[in-house]
This record gives sequence, C-alpha cells and structure tokens, in this order.
Amino acid sequence: MEGFWNRIREDAMGGTGIGPEDALAVLSLPQAALWRLLDVTESVRRRFKGDGVRLCSIVNAKSGLCSEDCSFCSQSRRSKADIRKYPLIEVEEMVRAAREAKQRGAREFSIVSSGLAMRDRGELERVGNAVERIRDEVGIETCVSLGTLRSDDVAYLLSRGLRSVHHNLETSRSFFPSMCSTHDYEEDVRAVRAAKAAGAWVCCGGIFGIGETAADRVELSMTLRELCVDSIPVNFLNPVPGTPVEGIDRLTPFACLTIIAMLRLCHPGREIIVCGGREVNLRDLQGLIFAAGATGTMAGNYLTTAGRPAEDDVRMIRDLGLSLLPV
Repeated sequence: MEGFWNRIREDAMGGTGIGPEDALAVLSLPQAALWRLLDVTESVRRRFKGDGVRLCSIVNAKSGLCSEDCSFCSQSRRSKADIRKYPLIEVEEMVRAAREAKQRGAREFSIVSSGLAMRDRGELERVGNAVERIRDEVGIETCVSLGTLRSDDVAYLLSRGLRSVHHNLETSRSFFPSMCSTHDYEEDVRAVRAAKAAGAWVCCGGIFGIGETAADRVELSMTLRELCVDSIPVNFLNPVPGTPVEGIDRLTPFACLTIIAMLRLCHPGREIIVCGGREVNLRDLQGLIFAAGATGTMAGNYLTTAGRPAEDDVRMIRDLGLSLLPV
C-alpha cells in the first residue's frame, strides 16, 4: 500500500496526474484512508493552485422548455418537476444578476440557458450585449452555458468580451445513453472542441450520483484529460421530485470527497469547482472540499434549486485560512 501512496503523490506532484487504474483505486479506498488521501490532495492543490479560492455564480437566463430528456435535470422534457419556465430574460436582468454576484464575492458570472443549443441569432446577440455590458459596467469575468455552440458562435461571444464557455459532458461515454437519448455524446465532445478551437477558456465536467459506476467516473475524468479542459465543475445529484432519478439515494460525504480527490490527482493543474448538490450531499463536511482538491465553488442559487447564503461560504473559506481570489 505504501507503493500506492508514493506513486499517486509523485504522479500528481509531477504534473502528469494519476492513470485510470490508480484513479479507480482512489475511489475504492476505505473511509479510514480519508485523512491520508486528503493530505496528498491538499499538497497537490497547494503546489499547483495555491490557497486562493475562486467563487462563481450563475443566472438561469432561460428556464425549462428543453427538448432534451436528461434523467437528472428538472428542466428536461421528461421532468414533471414544479419549476418556473420562461424564455430568455432581458439584458438588464442579466446585468443586474451579475452585479449581485459580484457583491457576493463572485469572480466569475455565467449566463445559463436551457436547451440543446442556442441557434437563434437574436438570442445569441442578446447574450452578447449582456456580456459586453457586464465586462464594461460590472467588471467581472463572464461565462456562458448555452448548449452545443458552434465555433463561430463562440468566436462572436469572445469578440463581445466573453472569457469562458461552460459545457458539461455530464458522465462517461459508456453511461451517457442510460441518462440521455435525445442527442449523442459526441455532440457534446464536439462542442467542447469547438470552444477550445475558438480560443475560449473551457469549463467542462459532470454530475455524479446519477447511477453511474466508479469506472464511469474514471472514464469521464480521462475524457476530460484528453480534451485538455481548463476547469472542471463537479456537481452531485440533488434528486428533484418529478425527475426520473428522484428516488436515487444521495451520495455520502465520503464518496463526494473521494470523487473530488480523484479528479485533483488526475488533473493536478486544473481548476476544480464544486457546484450543485454540495449542501445536501456533503452536509457538515463541505469545508473539506478544498483539502480534497477543489479550487473553487459556486456561491448563491443553482438553476432550479437553492444554494446556501453566499456569506456562509465566504466565512467558511476564511475560517479555513484560505482567501478569495480578487475580481
């Protein structure tokens, strides 16, 4: 076992990251090994990313009305969840939400729209107008999550001041057909490649606890490595009543921490941002996400579920001796 601990530390500290066999072994560790694992992952995080924490925030700019049938999503066409549904909000609302996010301490603000892809030019230009105003008037990094954007659409948004494009793969290529049948996994992969080709900072990760295996989690991690994504958002399922996965048991706090740790050891130099579902899955152990390797978290509410008050997150970060990265 000492050989395992030495190997994962050396591979991660050397910058290459651990391979799939060791990644699977990390996910299989007994709970008694948690503190030794966190000793490794915190050392790796500090070596490559320091003690600065990135806070991000989002606005659900277009809710529901989605053609896709993703099992975990309360906005999908399969969902019977009681959520608000509305078309794309106006520019002023996006700018106001960005101002509020900055006041909460967020360094990055993302405009999120439901649907497979934003193909309506008028909608895309509305988002572009908001991005430009947020950059000029609010002074906060901007991100969009608008589905499978084409490279020329990404280039247009970059010309308006955009920094980041978010597009999750959600899960492994192997498990994806069990989760979604309305589009192919390769469409998502192509969208990630298109954003990279256009020159955007690319934020791409997934959601855990939707019925996937440990092997699926490792497969997703290896795909993210192949795509050279810049930031990995980590979501944990918060099973919403009315969705096909409403009866799935939540992940344990230990399982969540080992998932974050596995991703840190596979991707030593990447941002790892813990987002949706952390409150209900990690409960009182939320503060350990940074020891497990996270470099940031989402402040405020999520798409259709509530987060906790941003001031609680800011206090947690400072109580841990960490610091917020400046805007």
